[in-house]
Amino acid sequence: MFMKKPQYRRFDYTPRFYKPEMDEEERRKRKLGFRTSRHYKNRKATNPVLWLVLIILIIFILIKFGHF
Repeated sequence: MFMKKPQYRRFDYTPRFYKPEMDEEERRKRKLGFRTSRHYKNRKATNPVLWLVLIILIIFILIKFGHF
């Protein structure tokens, strides 16, 4: 009530190296489903703790049902 209202900053940013043909190319790549290799790197990494829990669970099930 007694405080000053915040003024919103307005930015007028124009990219210096904008190439419309590159923008169209990127849009086409996204539409076709191409991805860069960095997306696949994160996907391949699996958690070793998850593998450990899975192995322990399989061993427990085998012992429980008497196959060991």
